[in-house]
Amino acid sequence: MQTKTILVTGAAGFIGAAVSKRLLAAGHRVVGADNLNDYYDPRLKLDRLADIGPGLDFRKLDIADTAAVEALFAEVKFDVVINLAAQAGVRYSLENPHAYAQSNLLGFLNILEGCRRSGVPHLIYASSSSVYGLNEEVPFREEQKTDRPASLYAATKKSNELMAHAYSHLYGFSTTGLRFFTVYGPWGRPDMAPFLFADAILHGRPIKVFNNGQMERDFTYIDDVAEMVVRAATNAPDRPVRVFNVGNSSPVVLGDFIAEIERAAGLKAERIMMPMQPGDVVRTFADSSAAFDAFGFKPSTPLARGIDATVSWFRRYYNI
Repeated sequence: MQTKTILVTGAAGFIGAAVSKRLLAAGHRVVGADNLNDYYDPRLKLDRLADIGPGLDFRKLDIADTAAVEALFAEVKFDVVINLAAQAGVRYSLENPHAYAQSNLLGFLNILEGCRRSGVPHLIYASSSSVYGLNEEVPFREEQKTDRPASLYAATKKSNELMAHAYSHLYGFSTTGLRFFTVYGPWGRPDMAPFLFADAILHGRPIKVFNNGQMERDFTYIDDVAEMVVRAATNAPDRPVRVFNVGNSSPVVLGDFIAEIERAAGLKAERIMMPMQPGDVVRTFADSSAAFDAFGFKPSTPLARGIDATVSWFRRYYNI
């Protein structure tokens, strides 16, 4: 295996930490960048960094800071860049849209410029299943139209794909976009439903169930997602511009997902039924066959196993 020098932005994030840990274990040099903002508790981000273990060259850096990004690319010669830094969350984009423009548009432009100026051959970046927006044809396939976003967050992720395409075309480096589908697991994000449900159920609080539970999500376990990112980073791209779904290809009704957490926790939840929220979509369902063809791997962790691991971690981390 050829050792690579790899930049992982968002290294203290849910996916970024898991990817960094795997890359280091495989012997690569990993420079991790993160601004450690307070969108959610920074202590969780710091604990993720500690869990990665020794070897990570960590830089506290905001990708929206153009000068800081330029300085990093001038200092280190990267073989691969993995951009996982972003302002995440659909509902938060209704409250603070400018945060999305700063991180997801200006920040991503800074990363593209860094790759262009320093001759990085391959950029991998986080897209999202949200780009499929109001598309009702399932399963979602990469060649389907993605021009009807249901949220500003989704629009910024689609913009990333278009920006990456333009830079690949103009400047000749490869870009690979990964459309993640509802990632869950240990060390997860506190603003996402799996974490919110586990937290409420284990603490005896009621949970809010939107659209009366009539929603389906293609829940995808963190280890599968991290493996896909690592495979994309360590295999030479077969064409300059690629976009792949990264999903379990097995949508789960929200009520069934909650029931799995109840089973793993040994507790029942009080459910408060809520209407559909602005920016949400009813169903996500990935066709991940293109990723399997490219990398010989596709997410497949059974929901029960993933939930068991998630609840077990939650109990340990929060001493419940």
